[in-house]
Amino acid sequence: MAGKMRVFAAADLWQYIDGDAERYIQAGVKRTLTVDYRYANSTDAVADVYVMASPGGSKQIMDSEPAEGSQPVALGDAGRLYGTSLVFRQGPYLVCLVAYKDSPGIGTALTELGRGIARKLK
Repeated sequence: MAGKMRVFAAADLWQYIDGDAERYIQAGVKRTLTVDYRYANSTDAVADVYVMASPGGSKQIMDSEPAEGSQPVALGDAGRLYGTSLVFRQGPYLVCLVAYKDSPGIGTALTELGRGIARKLK
């Protein structure tokens, strides 16, 4: 972790993702955790963990995003890698990782970060 974790209750989610919060609220988000990470002292990324009321909520949000241009990733219940971002769902959790810049090996870095977060979610 490269910073302090911030937590947003469902009612306050608009402060973090203004314009898209309602979609998450309708899917049953309870709270959102967000923190910056640094991988191998070279890759900076943000991790957002959406804690949903049920696994159906995380599936609903992930299924609403286009899979076009992504590669499947064996992570959690389902995962996708899109260049500089990785999204996966695991039970009631939806995890979104976004690197601040593209670099060689970014897919591997995001996948390893995702695996570390997935272990903590169990």
